[in-house]
Amino acid sequence: MAIIEVRDLGKRYGPRVAVDSVSFEVAEGEIFGILGPNGAGKSTTVECVAGLRTPDRGTVSVLGRRPADVRAAIGVQLQASELPERLRVGEALSLFSSFYPSPVDWSERLGLTPHLRAEFGRLSGGLKQRLSIALALIGSPRVAILDELTTGLDPQARRDTWSVIEDVRSTGVTILLVAHFMEEAARLCDRVAVFRDGRIAALDTPSGLVSRVDGSTRVRFVPSAAVDVASLSALPEVSDVSFAGEQLVVSGSENLLHAVTSFLARKQIVARQLRVDQVSLDDAYVELTGGSGVSDH
Repeated sequence: MAIIEVRDLGKRYGPRVAVDSVSFEVAEGEIFGILGPNGAGKSTTVECVAGLRTPDRGTVSVLGRRPADVRAAIGVQLQASELPERLRVGEALSLFSSFYPSPVDWSERLGLTPHLRAEFGRLSGGLKQRLSIALALIGSPRVAILDELTTGLDPQARRDTWSVIEDVRSTGVTILLVAHFMEEAARLCDRVAVFRDGRIAALDTPSGLVSRVDGSTRVRFVPSAAVDVASLSALPEVSDVSFAGEQLVVSGSENLLHAVTSFLARKQIVARQLRVDQVSLDDAYVELTGGSGVSDH
């Protein structure tokens, strides 16, 4: 069942087209990721889904209705969410709880209980994000929209936050996630839409996007003697051979490493500084966006 349906979404700001003919669906219980460079239309799209912006064209439905009609069923954590510096964690939770008839206390699950008396301005980046998530989920929404929630966090806080998101999904919440890190999207998302210039350049599972990149494996090494590149290139597992300084870079299929090392052994050549690189979601993202960095509007 599709919980979120976006059809031919269009939004412009004056002469600038922010979103152009975007369509996708998000299934119940899915974590649906959105990736893209600055100005690609990510935040504008999720703000339309959240009912915070009105599309100029197309339709958006959440739970079969307009977002504005089901706001109580949507929890939102925006990229630039802030609270008053002196507001205490417990006060923020109490205030937001008063907005809903049956609020859910996420304090213990999100590790906020020891910090209820702490002021917002004194919280670490990780605790601010946990509080932001708690406030987005306090109304027990069926849909959570999370916009770059791990930006600015250290690696440990980032991974802790990912674990929280996995816990949230396990309760049945459908999540629309604007991801900032490829590792984040690869770990959390069932499917990913890659935005470019206001459109969706690709929509697939993380592994499906990776499979679109030519050459699933790369072997890099410095040969101890001259290599017959023509013979190496002729191996069925090899798709490309190139040099990077003294280093030889060979691209090809899954069995590439065995094929290359067997070839070198027959020629009595030692592969020094040998390294195997698997093509990643980073590689797919760079190919799909033309090398633009991740982050938003």
